[in-house]
Amino acid sequence: MTALLFACFLGFMLLGVPIALTIGASAMIALTAQGTPLMVVTQQMFQGINSFALVAVPMFILAGDLMAQGKVSEKLVDFADSLFGFLKGGLSIVSVLAGMFFAAISGSGAATTAAVGSSLVPELRKKGYDPASAASLIAASGTIGVVIPPSVPMIIYAVIAQQSVSQLFLSGFLPGLAMGVGLATISIVQAYRRNYPRGTAFSPATIWRTLKSASWGLMTPVIILGGIFSGVFTPSEAAVVAVNYALLVSLFVYRDLTLPDVYRILIRSAVTTSVIMLVIATSAVLSWTLSSWQVPGAIASAVLSFSTDPYVIMLLVVGVILLTGVFIETASALIILTPVLLPLVSRIGIDPIHFGLIIVVGLAIGMITPPVAINLYVASSVTRLPLERITRAIIPYLLGLIVVLLLVVYVPILLGLSG
Repeated sequence: MTALLFACFLGFMLLGVPIALTIGASAMIALTAQGTPLMVVTQQMFQGINSFALVAVPMFILAGDLMAQGKVSEKLVDFADSLFGFLKGGLSIVSVLAGMFFAAISGSGAATTAAVGSSLVPELRKKGYDPASAASLIAASGTIGVVIPPSVPMIIYAVIAQQSVSQLFLSGFLPGLAMGVGLATISIVQAYRRNYPRGTAFSPATIWRTLKSASWGLMTPVIILGGIFSGVFTPSEAAVVAVNYALLVSLFVYRDLTLPDVYRILIRSAVTTSVIMLVIATSAVLSWTLSSWQVPGAIASAVLSFSTDPYVIMLLVVGVILLTGVFIETASALIILTPVLLPLVSRIGIDPIHFGLIIVVGLAIGMITPPVAINLYVASSVTRLPLERITRAIIPYLLGLIVVLLLVVYVPILLGLSG
């Protein structure tokens, strides 16, 4: 039956069937062939989304969309430019720093790429930066959007693995910072090789002015994360607070959104949420099916019979995560892989929170690895450059992020993680 399940899954994938339907239909066919009552399907779908923590998913998506459509991203870019624009190739560093700022607001890689790209691309072109390299850097910076909290994939992982959302959020800061430092280092090297110009002259007055202007956006992660870690509200409640704060800032402070704009954003966020929730629901059926057939345990035993060296096993796990991220989008891959790989890594002593960071960072890299590379598609749309040009330019940043992933796996103590 396991062979039938995976054969159906691969067949539907090759036919281009949407991932939610692929997961659900594969599980249903296998269960029907086994003679299992299909009532189990509806029960497990409901059980899969019957979690208070998942309330945070649509709320953080909506908050990120509200912030991305307004002037918040422009204010953050201006502030980042006042800090590092004076350096040679400073706009490259600004791209990364602005991505990190917006990551702490949106929780979405695509939203981060779109917000930062739309604000920075015209200026990068004006200053003579290579368009493809600039677009690829912005796409790579967008991967930080799902690592620095708040993070929608971290919430999904926490629900599946039954771990603390707050602990995952707290553990995501240093890996996200390491990704930013890695990308900024590569961009500086390229700036000197290509003789990029210096940008805005350093001025404490400019820093203070842009800081005041961006303070409303910068306060978002302070309110959200400060409230969570201080125990004032749960992550789900924090997501609702974030939506209300985003509405307040967009409608009454910056006044850059109208009620019709808010309505359109609500519709778009609802569509995005419905897709994610359908994937979670159908994946719950798949997870239950695999667990009832003891597939995760069999996979763990097979891998451990191949090698008992934790370093070798984790290298194999990283390879599986990266390869899956190439072909399946982040949320779907996370839901599919977690029940399969978590029992394996637990048997070699990897802490579930540590593994959560590994799988989130690994699948974030999948956002810039074609063919399923959402950040590259967004960057291509923003810059109007062919995807092929951006894909070639992304290679140095891709390698840099893989190095950071290996640090998360093998040297967790450097990033404040327990191995």
